Amino acid sequence: MYLRSWLFVPGDSDRKLARADGSGADAVVLDLEDSVAAANRGKARQKIRAFLDARPPAQRTYQLWVRVNPLDDTALADLAAIIGGAPDGIMLPKIDGPEDVLRLSHYLDALEARENVPHGHVKIAPVATETPSAPLRLGEFSSARLARLVGLNWGAEDLSAAIGASTNVDEHGRWTLTYRWVRSAVLLAAKSAGVQAIETVYVDYRDLDGLRASCRTAAQEGFTGRVAIHPDQVATINEAFAPSSDDVALARKIVAAFADERGVGTVGIDGKMFDIPHLKRARNLLDLHEKYQRQASS
Repeated sequence: MYLRSWLFVPGDSDRKLARADGSGADAVVLDLEDSVAAANRGKARQKIRAFLDARPPAQRTYQLWVRVNPLDDTALADLAAIIGGAPDGIMLPKIDGPEDVLRLSHYLDALEARENVPHGHVKIAPVATETPSAPLRLGEFSSARLARLVGLNWGAEDLSAAIGASTNVDEHGRWTLTYRWVRSAVLLAAKSAGVQAIETVYVDYRDLDGLRASCRTAAQEGFTGRVAIHPDQVATINEAFAPSSDDVALARKIVAAFADERGVGTVGIDGKMFDIPHLKRARNLLDLHEKYQRQASS
């Protein structure tokens, strides 16, 4: 399943949890990390487990994920409390490399067996850029063969704090060089590993026009989804990461033109030339469109 919108919801907030069902998000990420004070983690675990139990997998119309705390913090306690509720996945923050995802996979093997959750049910999408060493090791995901891995997410706030940066944007509000490089590395690592590339948050949740433009750029580059920090962002993200009707129509024309002219390397459509890379992109876009259509009808 391709997940366009990943809405974060603090695990200790009854008010915000109550809004999850009507958010329209492809995935709701129940948070135990940054949005929950350490003193509230126990209460948040209980609320998240109750939320999961009330929505068993067979009855869910959207995926339910949980962001746990880092492995060297309270991740194991978080997992032990919530895996019995069969979350669809775990978002793991502050990893250093693929071995952390493997370690989490081993924890999940044991906890799924203990809780009678089908083996391999719980997937993993780490936040893969929050420590200084993590971006340097992104390429290792292409050969890590991590069966539970379904996506790579990136974040700039924790990384900037970790490297002692005073900001991660320039005077125009654009990512500075380090973060542009990290973002590109995440995209390439995800594609090489055959998993989703997930765009980071757009922090001004009131600026939906800016969010739409940013999402469209990310989708054009190859990202397939985005983190949301407010329910008002969800519809915009879902729209931007689903291929538009115009894009689908053009892709179908390209595929049809090459089918009609077998053995050629280029075709002309409406006065423009398209070659084999265009054909590959058209097929990829139609495949993505069909996946979203199947999800919508299921």
